[in-house]
Amino acid sequence: MNMNRLIFPLALSGAAIAMLAMAAENDAPAAAAAAAPTARSATAAPAVTAPLPPPPLVQASEAELAAVATHVPGAKPGDLRATPIAGLYEFRQGADLVYVTADGRYGISGDIYRVADKENLTETRRRELRLVLINAVPESSMVVFAPATTPKYTVTVFTDVDCTYCRALHQQIAEYNRLGVKVRYLFYPRTGPNTASWSKAEQVWCSADRRAALTKAKAGQALTAATNCPNPVAQSYELGREIGLSGTPGIVTESGQLLPGYAPPDILLQELQQDAHPGKS
Repeated sequence: MNMNRLIFPLALSGAAIAMLAMAAENDAPAAAAAAAPTARSATAAPAVTAPLPPPPLVQASEAELAAVATHVPGAKPGDLRATPIAGLYEFRQGADLVYVTADGRYGISGDIYRVADKENLTETRRRELRLVLINAVPESSMVVFAPATTPKYTVTVFTDVDCTYCRALHQQIAEYNRLGVKVRYLFYPRTGPNTASWSKAEQVWCSADRRAALTKAKAGQALTAATNCPNPVAQSYELGREIGLSGTPGIVTESGQLLPGYAPPDILLQELQQDAHPGKS
């Protein structure tokens, strides 16, 4: 994303976030005591720490967003959203996010954390946006390998026919399915249009049996199908760029988490179990 403005990178380490969270916890009792009325002859109840609710959606009027958009190169009001930080706005393109000030003079490239519970609000938002983009694609535009029974988990995998680790993943497709993982492939030829990998993806799609053709192509076997049938390769490739894909395979979970790279079946299953039940070890 090129804003043609000065962008200040912001990255907080886990240790820095933890220190801020500890400071917030230490300050909380004092703040509560100062704010609470004095109780007479009452025994103080033990403090109970409840999970924090999701951050409230900060609303901004259409006029407000339109005004900000006039100061941000390439922005439309629909690309902007208010954040929990006064005067700072989210500017999105696909699932890529930066933050800008209302006057467009400054931008921040990095993640916003809620200090109290170390929640990465930016990554939560990225996941939402990835799901919006991927859920707009029907399975009829994917090559799907599903278990014989109801899947326990579903992943969307951006794949390149010639990618070594994509081939390693596909060699174990039966094991992923046996573990209850449904794999939905979208094409992402890393070399781009008008290349051999792109043509192979088109050939897979133009084959009578796409699943068999994909398996053959990933085994290095030549395909004989044409490349001129209507196909979703260009749309899938653009979608991968929109969600911020940096390589293949790119695995997107049902929560919108992007897992970069190959994961063996047992490791992926652990990742998906954790993704479905965050906070459990």
